[in-house]
Amino acid sequence: MSGVVAAFAALVSVAVLGYVVGVGGLLRASDELVLSRLAFFVATPALMFATVSRADLHTLLSPVLLTEVVAVVCVQLAYVLAAKLIWRRDRREATIGALASSYVNAGNLGVPISIYVLGNGALVAPILLFQLIVLTPVSFLILDKGARSIRSALLLPLRNPLTVASLLGLACALTGFSLPVMVMRPIELLGGAAVPVALLAYGLSLYGSQRTPLEEKGAAGEVALVVALKSFVQPAIAYVTARFALGLDGSALLAATLFAALPTAQNIYVYAVNYDTGRRLARSAVLLTTVLSIPIMTGIGAVLG
Repeated sequence: MSGVVAAFAALVSVAVLGYVVGVGGLLRASDELVLSRLAFFVATPALMFATVSRADLHTLLSPVLLTEVVAVVCVQLAYVLAAKLIWRRDRREATIGALASSYVNAGNLGVPISIYVLGNGALVAPILLFQLIVLTPVSFLILDKGARSIRSALLLPLRNPLTVASLLGLACALTGFSLPVMVMRPIELLGGAAVPVALLAYGLSLYGSQRTPLEEKGAAGEVALVVALKSFVQPAIAYVTARFALGLDGSALLAATLFAALPTAQNIYVYAVNYDTGRRLARSAVLLTTVLSIPIMTGIGAVLG
């Protein structure tokens, strides 16, 4: 499982650097917003386009994807029910919480784990595409304000750079169209900045909020629920679905369970900052699930590998 440890070590190192530059005064806590918007509007759309445009669309029907969809739906329903009945969260806060409890770090963590631990980088592609093309646009539809009709609601995701980049990438993948190398190189260069910029913003946010307590009564309980759903319930549901409903075993069963145990993607924190809702919940979920995922995934690899 050295690939898992190496992948997490790289992520943690960049986030720690963000914290250190905040402590050293090289960047201000307010610069967090600038970095987050840079990741949201520029770097991450480039990464999405480059990733989706080169994906093998046949892998969308993978049984591993089905286990992840089942786990995501179950976890999100559980969180939304609790958020509405216990904490009375509005739809935008509940959306960030639902994403924090289910949206896995399939890009910069799932890919290296798929390659170095499972030996097949294509295994994570269906999950990455599902999150980019289905979960993300639907979430933006809820998070965005101003929808006045069904037509305007359906068009809202098209105003979001991440959704547009995903759809353009899907169009290229469907048609087999490839942009010239001279066009793709700057896109790839920008996409390469998405993960480190988001992690730097995350580390800087930890410095800016280190003395700030959770703002609402019950917030600690909500964070605990999100972390429990993401770290323990989601991989458990994926395992049960894969093993007993679909009859998977071997590397397929390991992949399904391991991918569900991936921590909350730092993208969710970027979304929370951009839409100014659920920022502390998203930040806490990313931090705690990342810490917990290392021993959890190591255990899964030891038992199922």
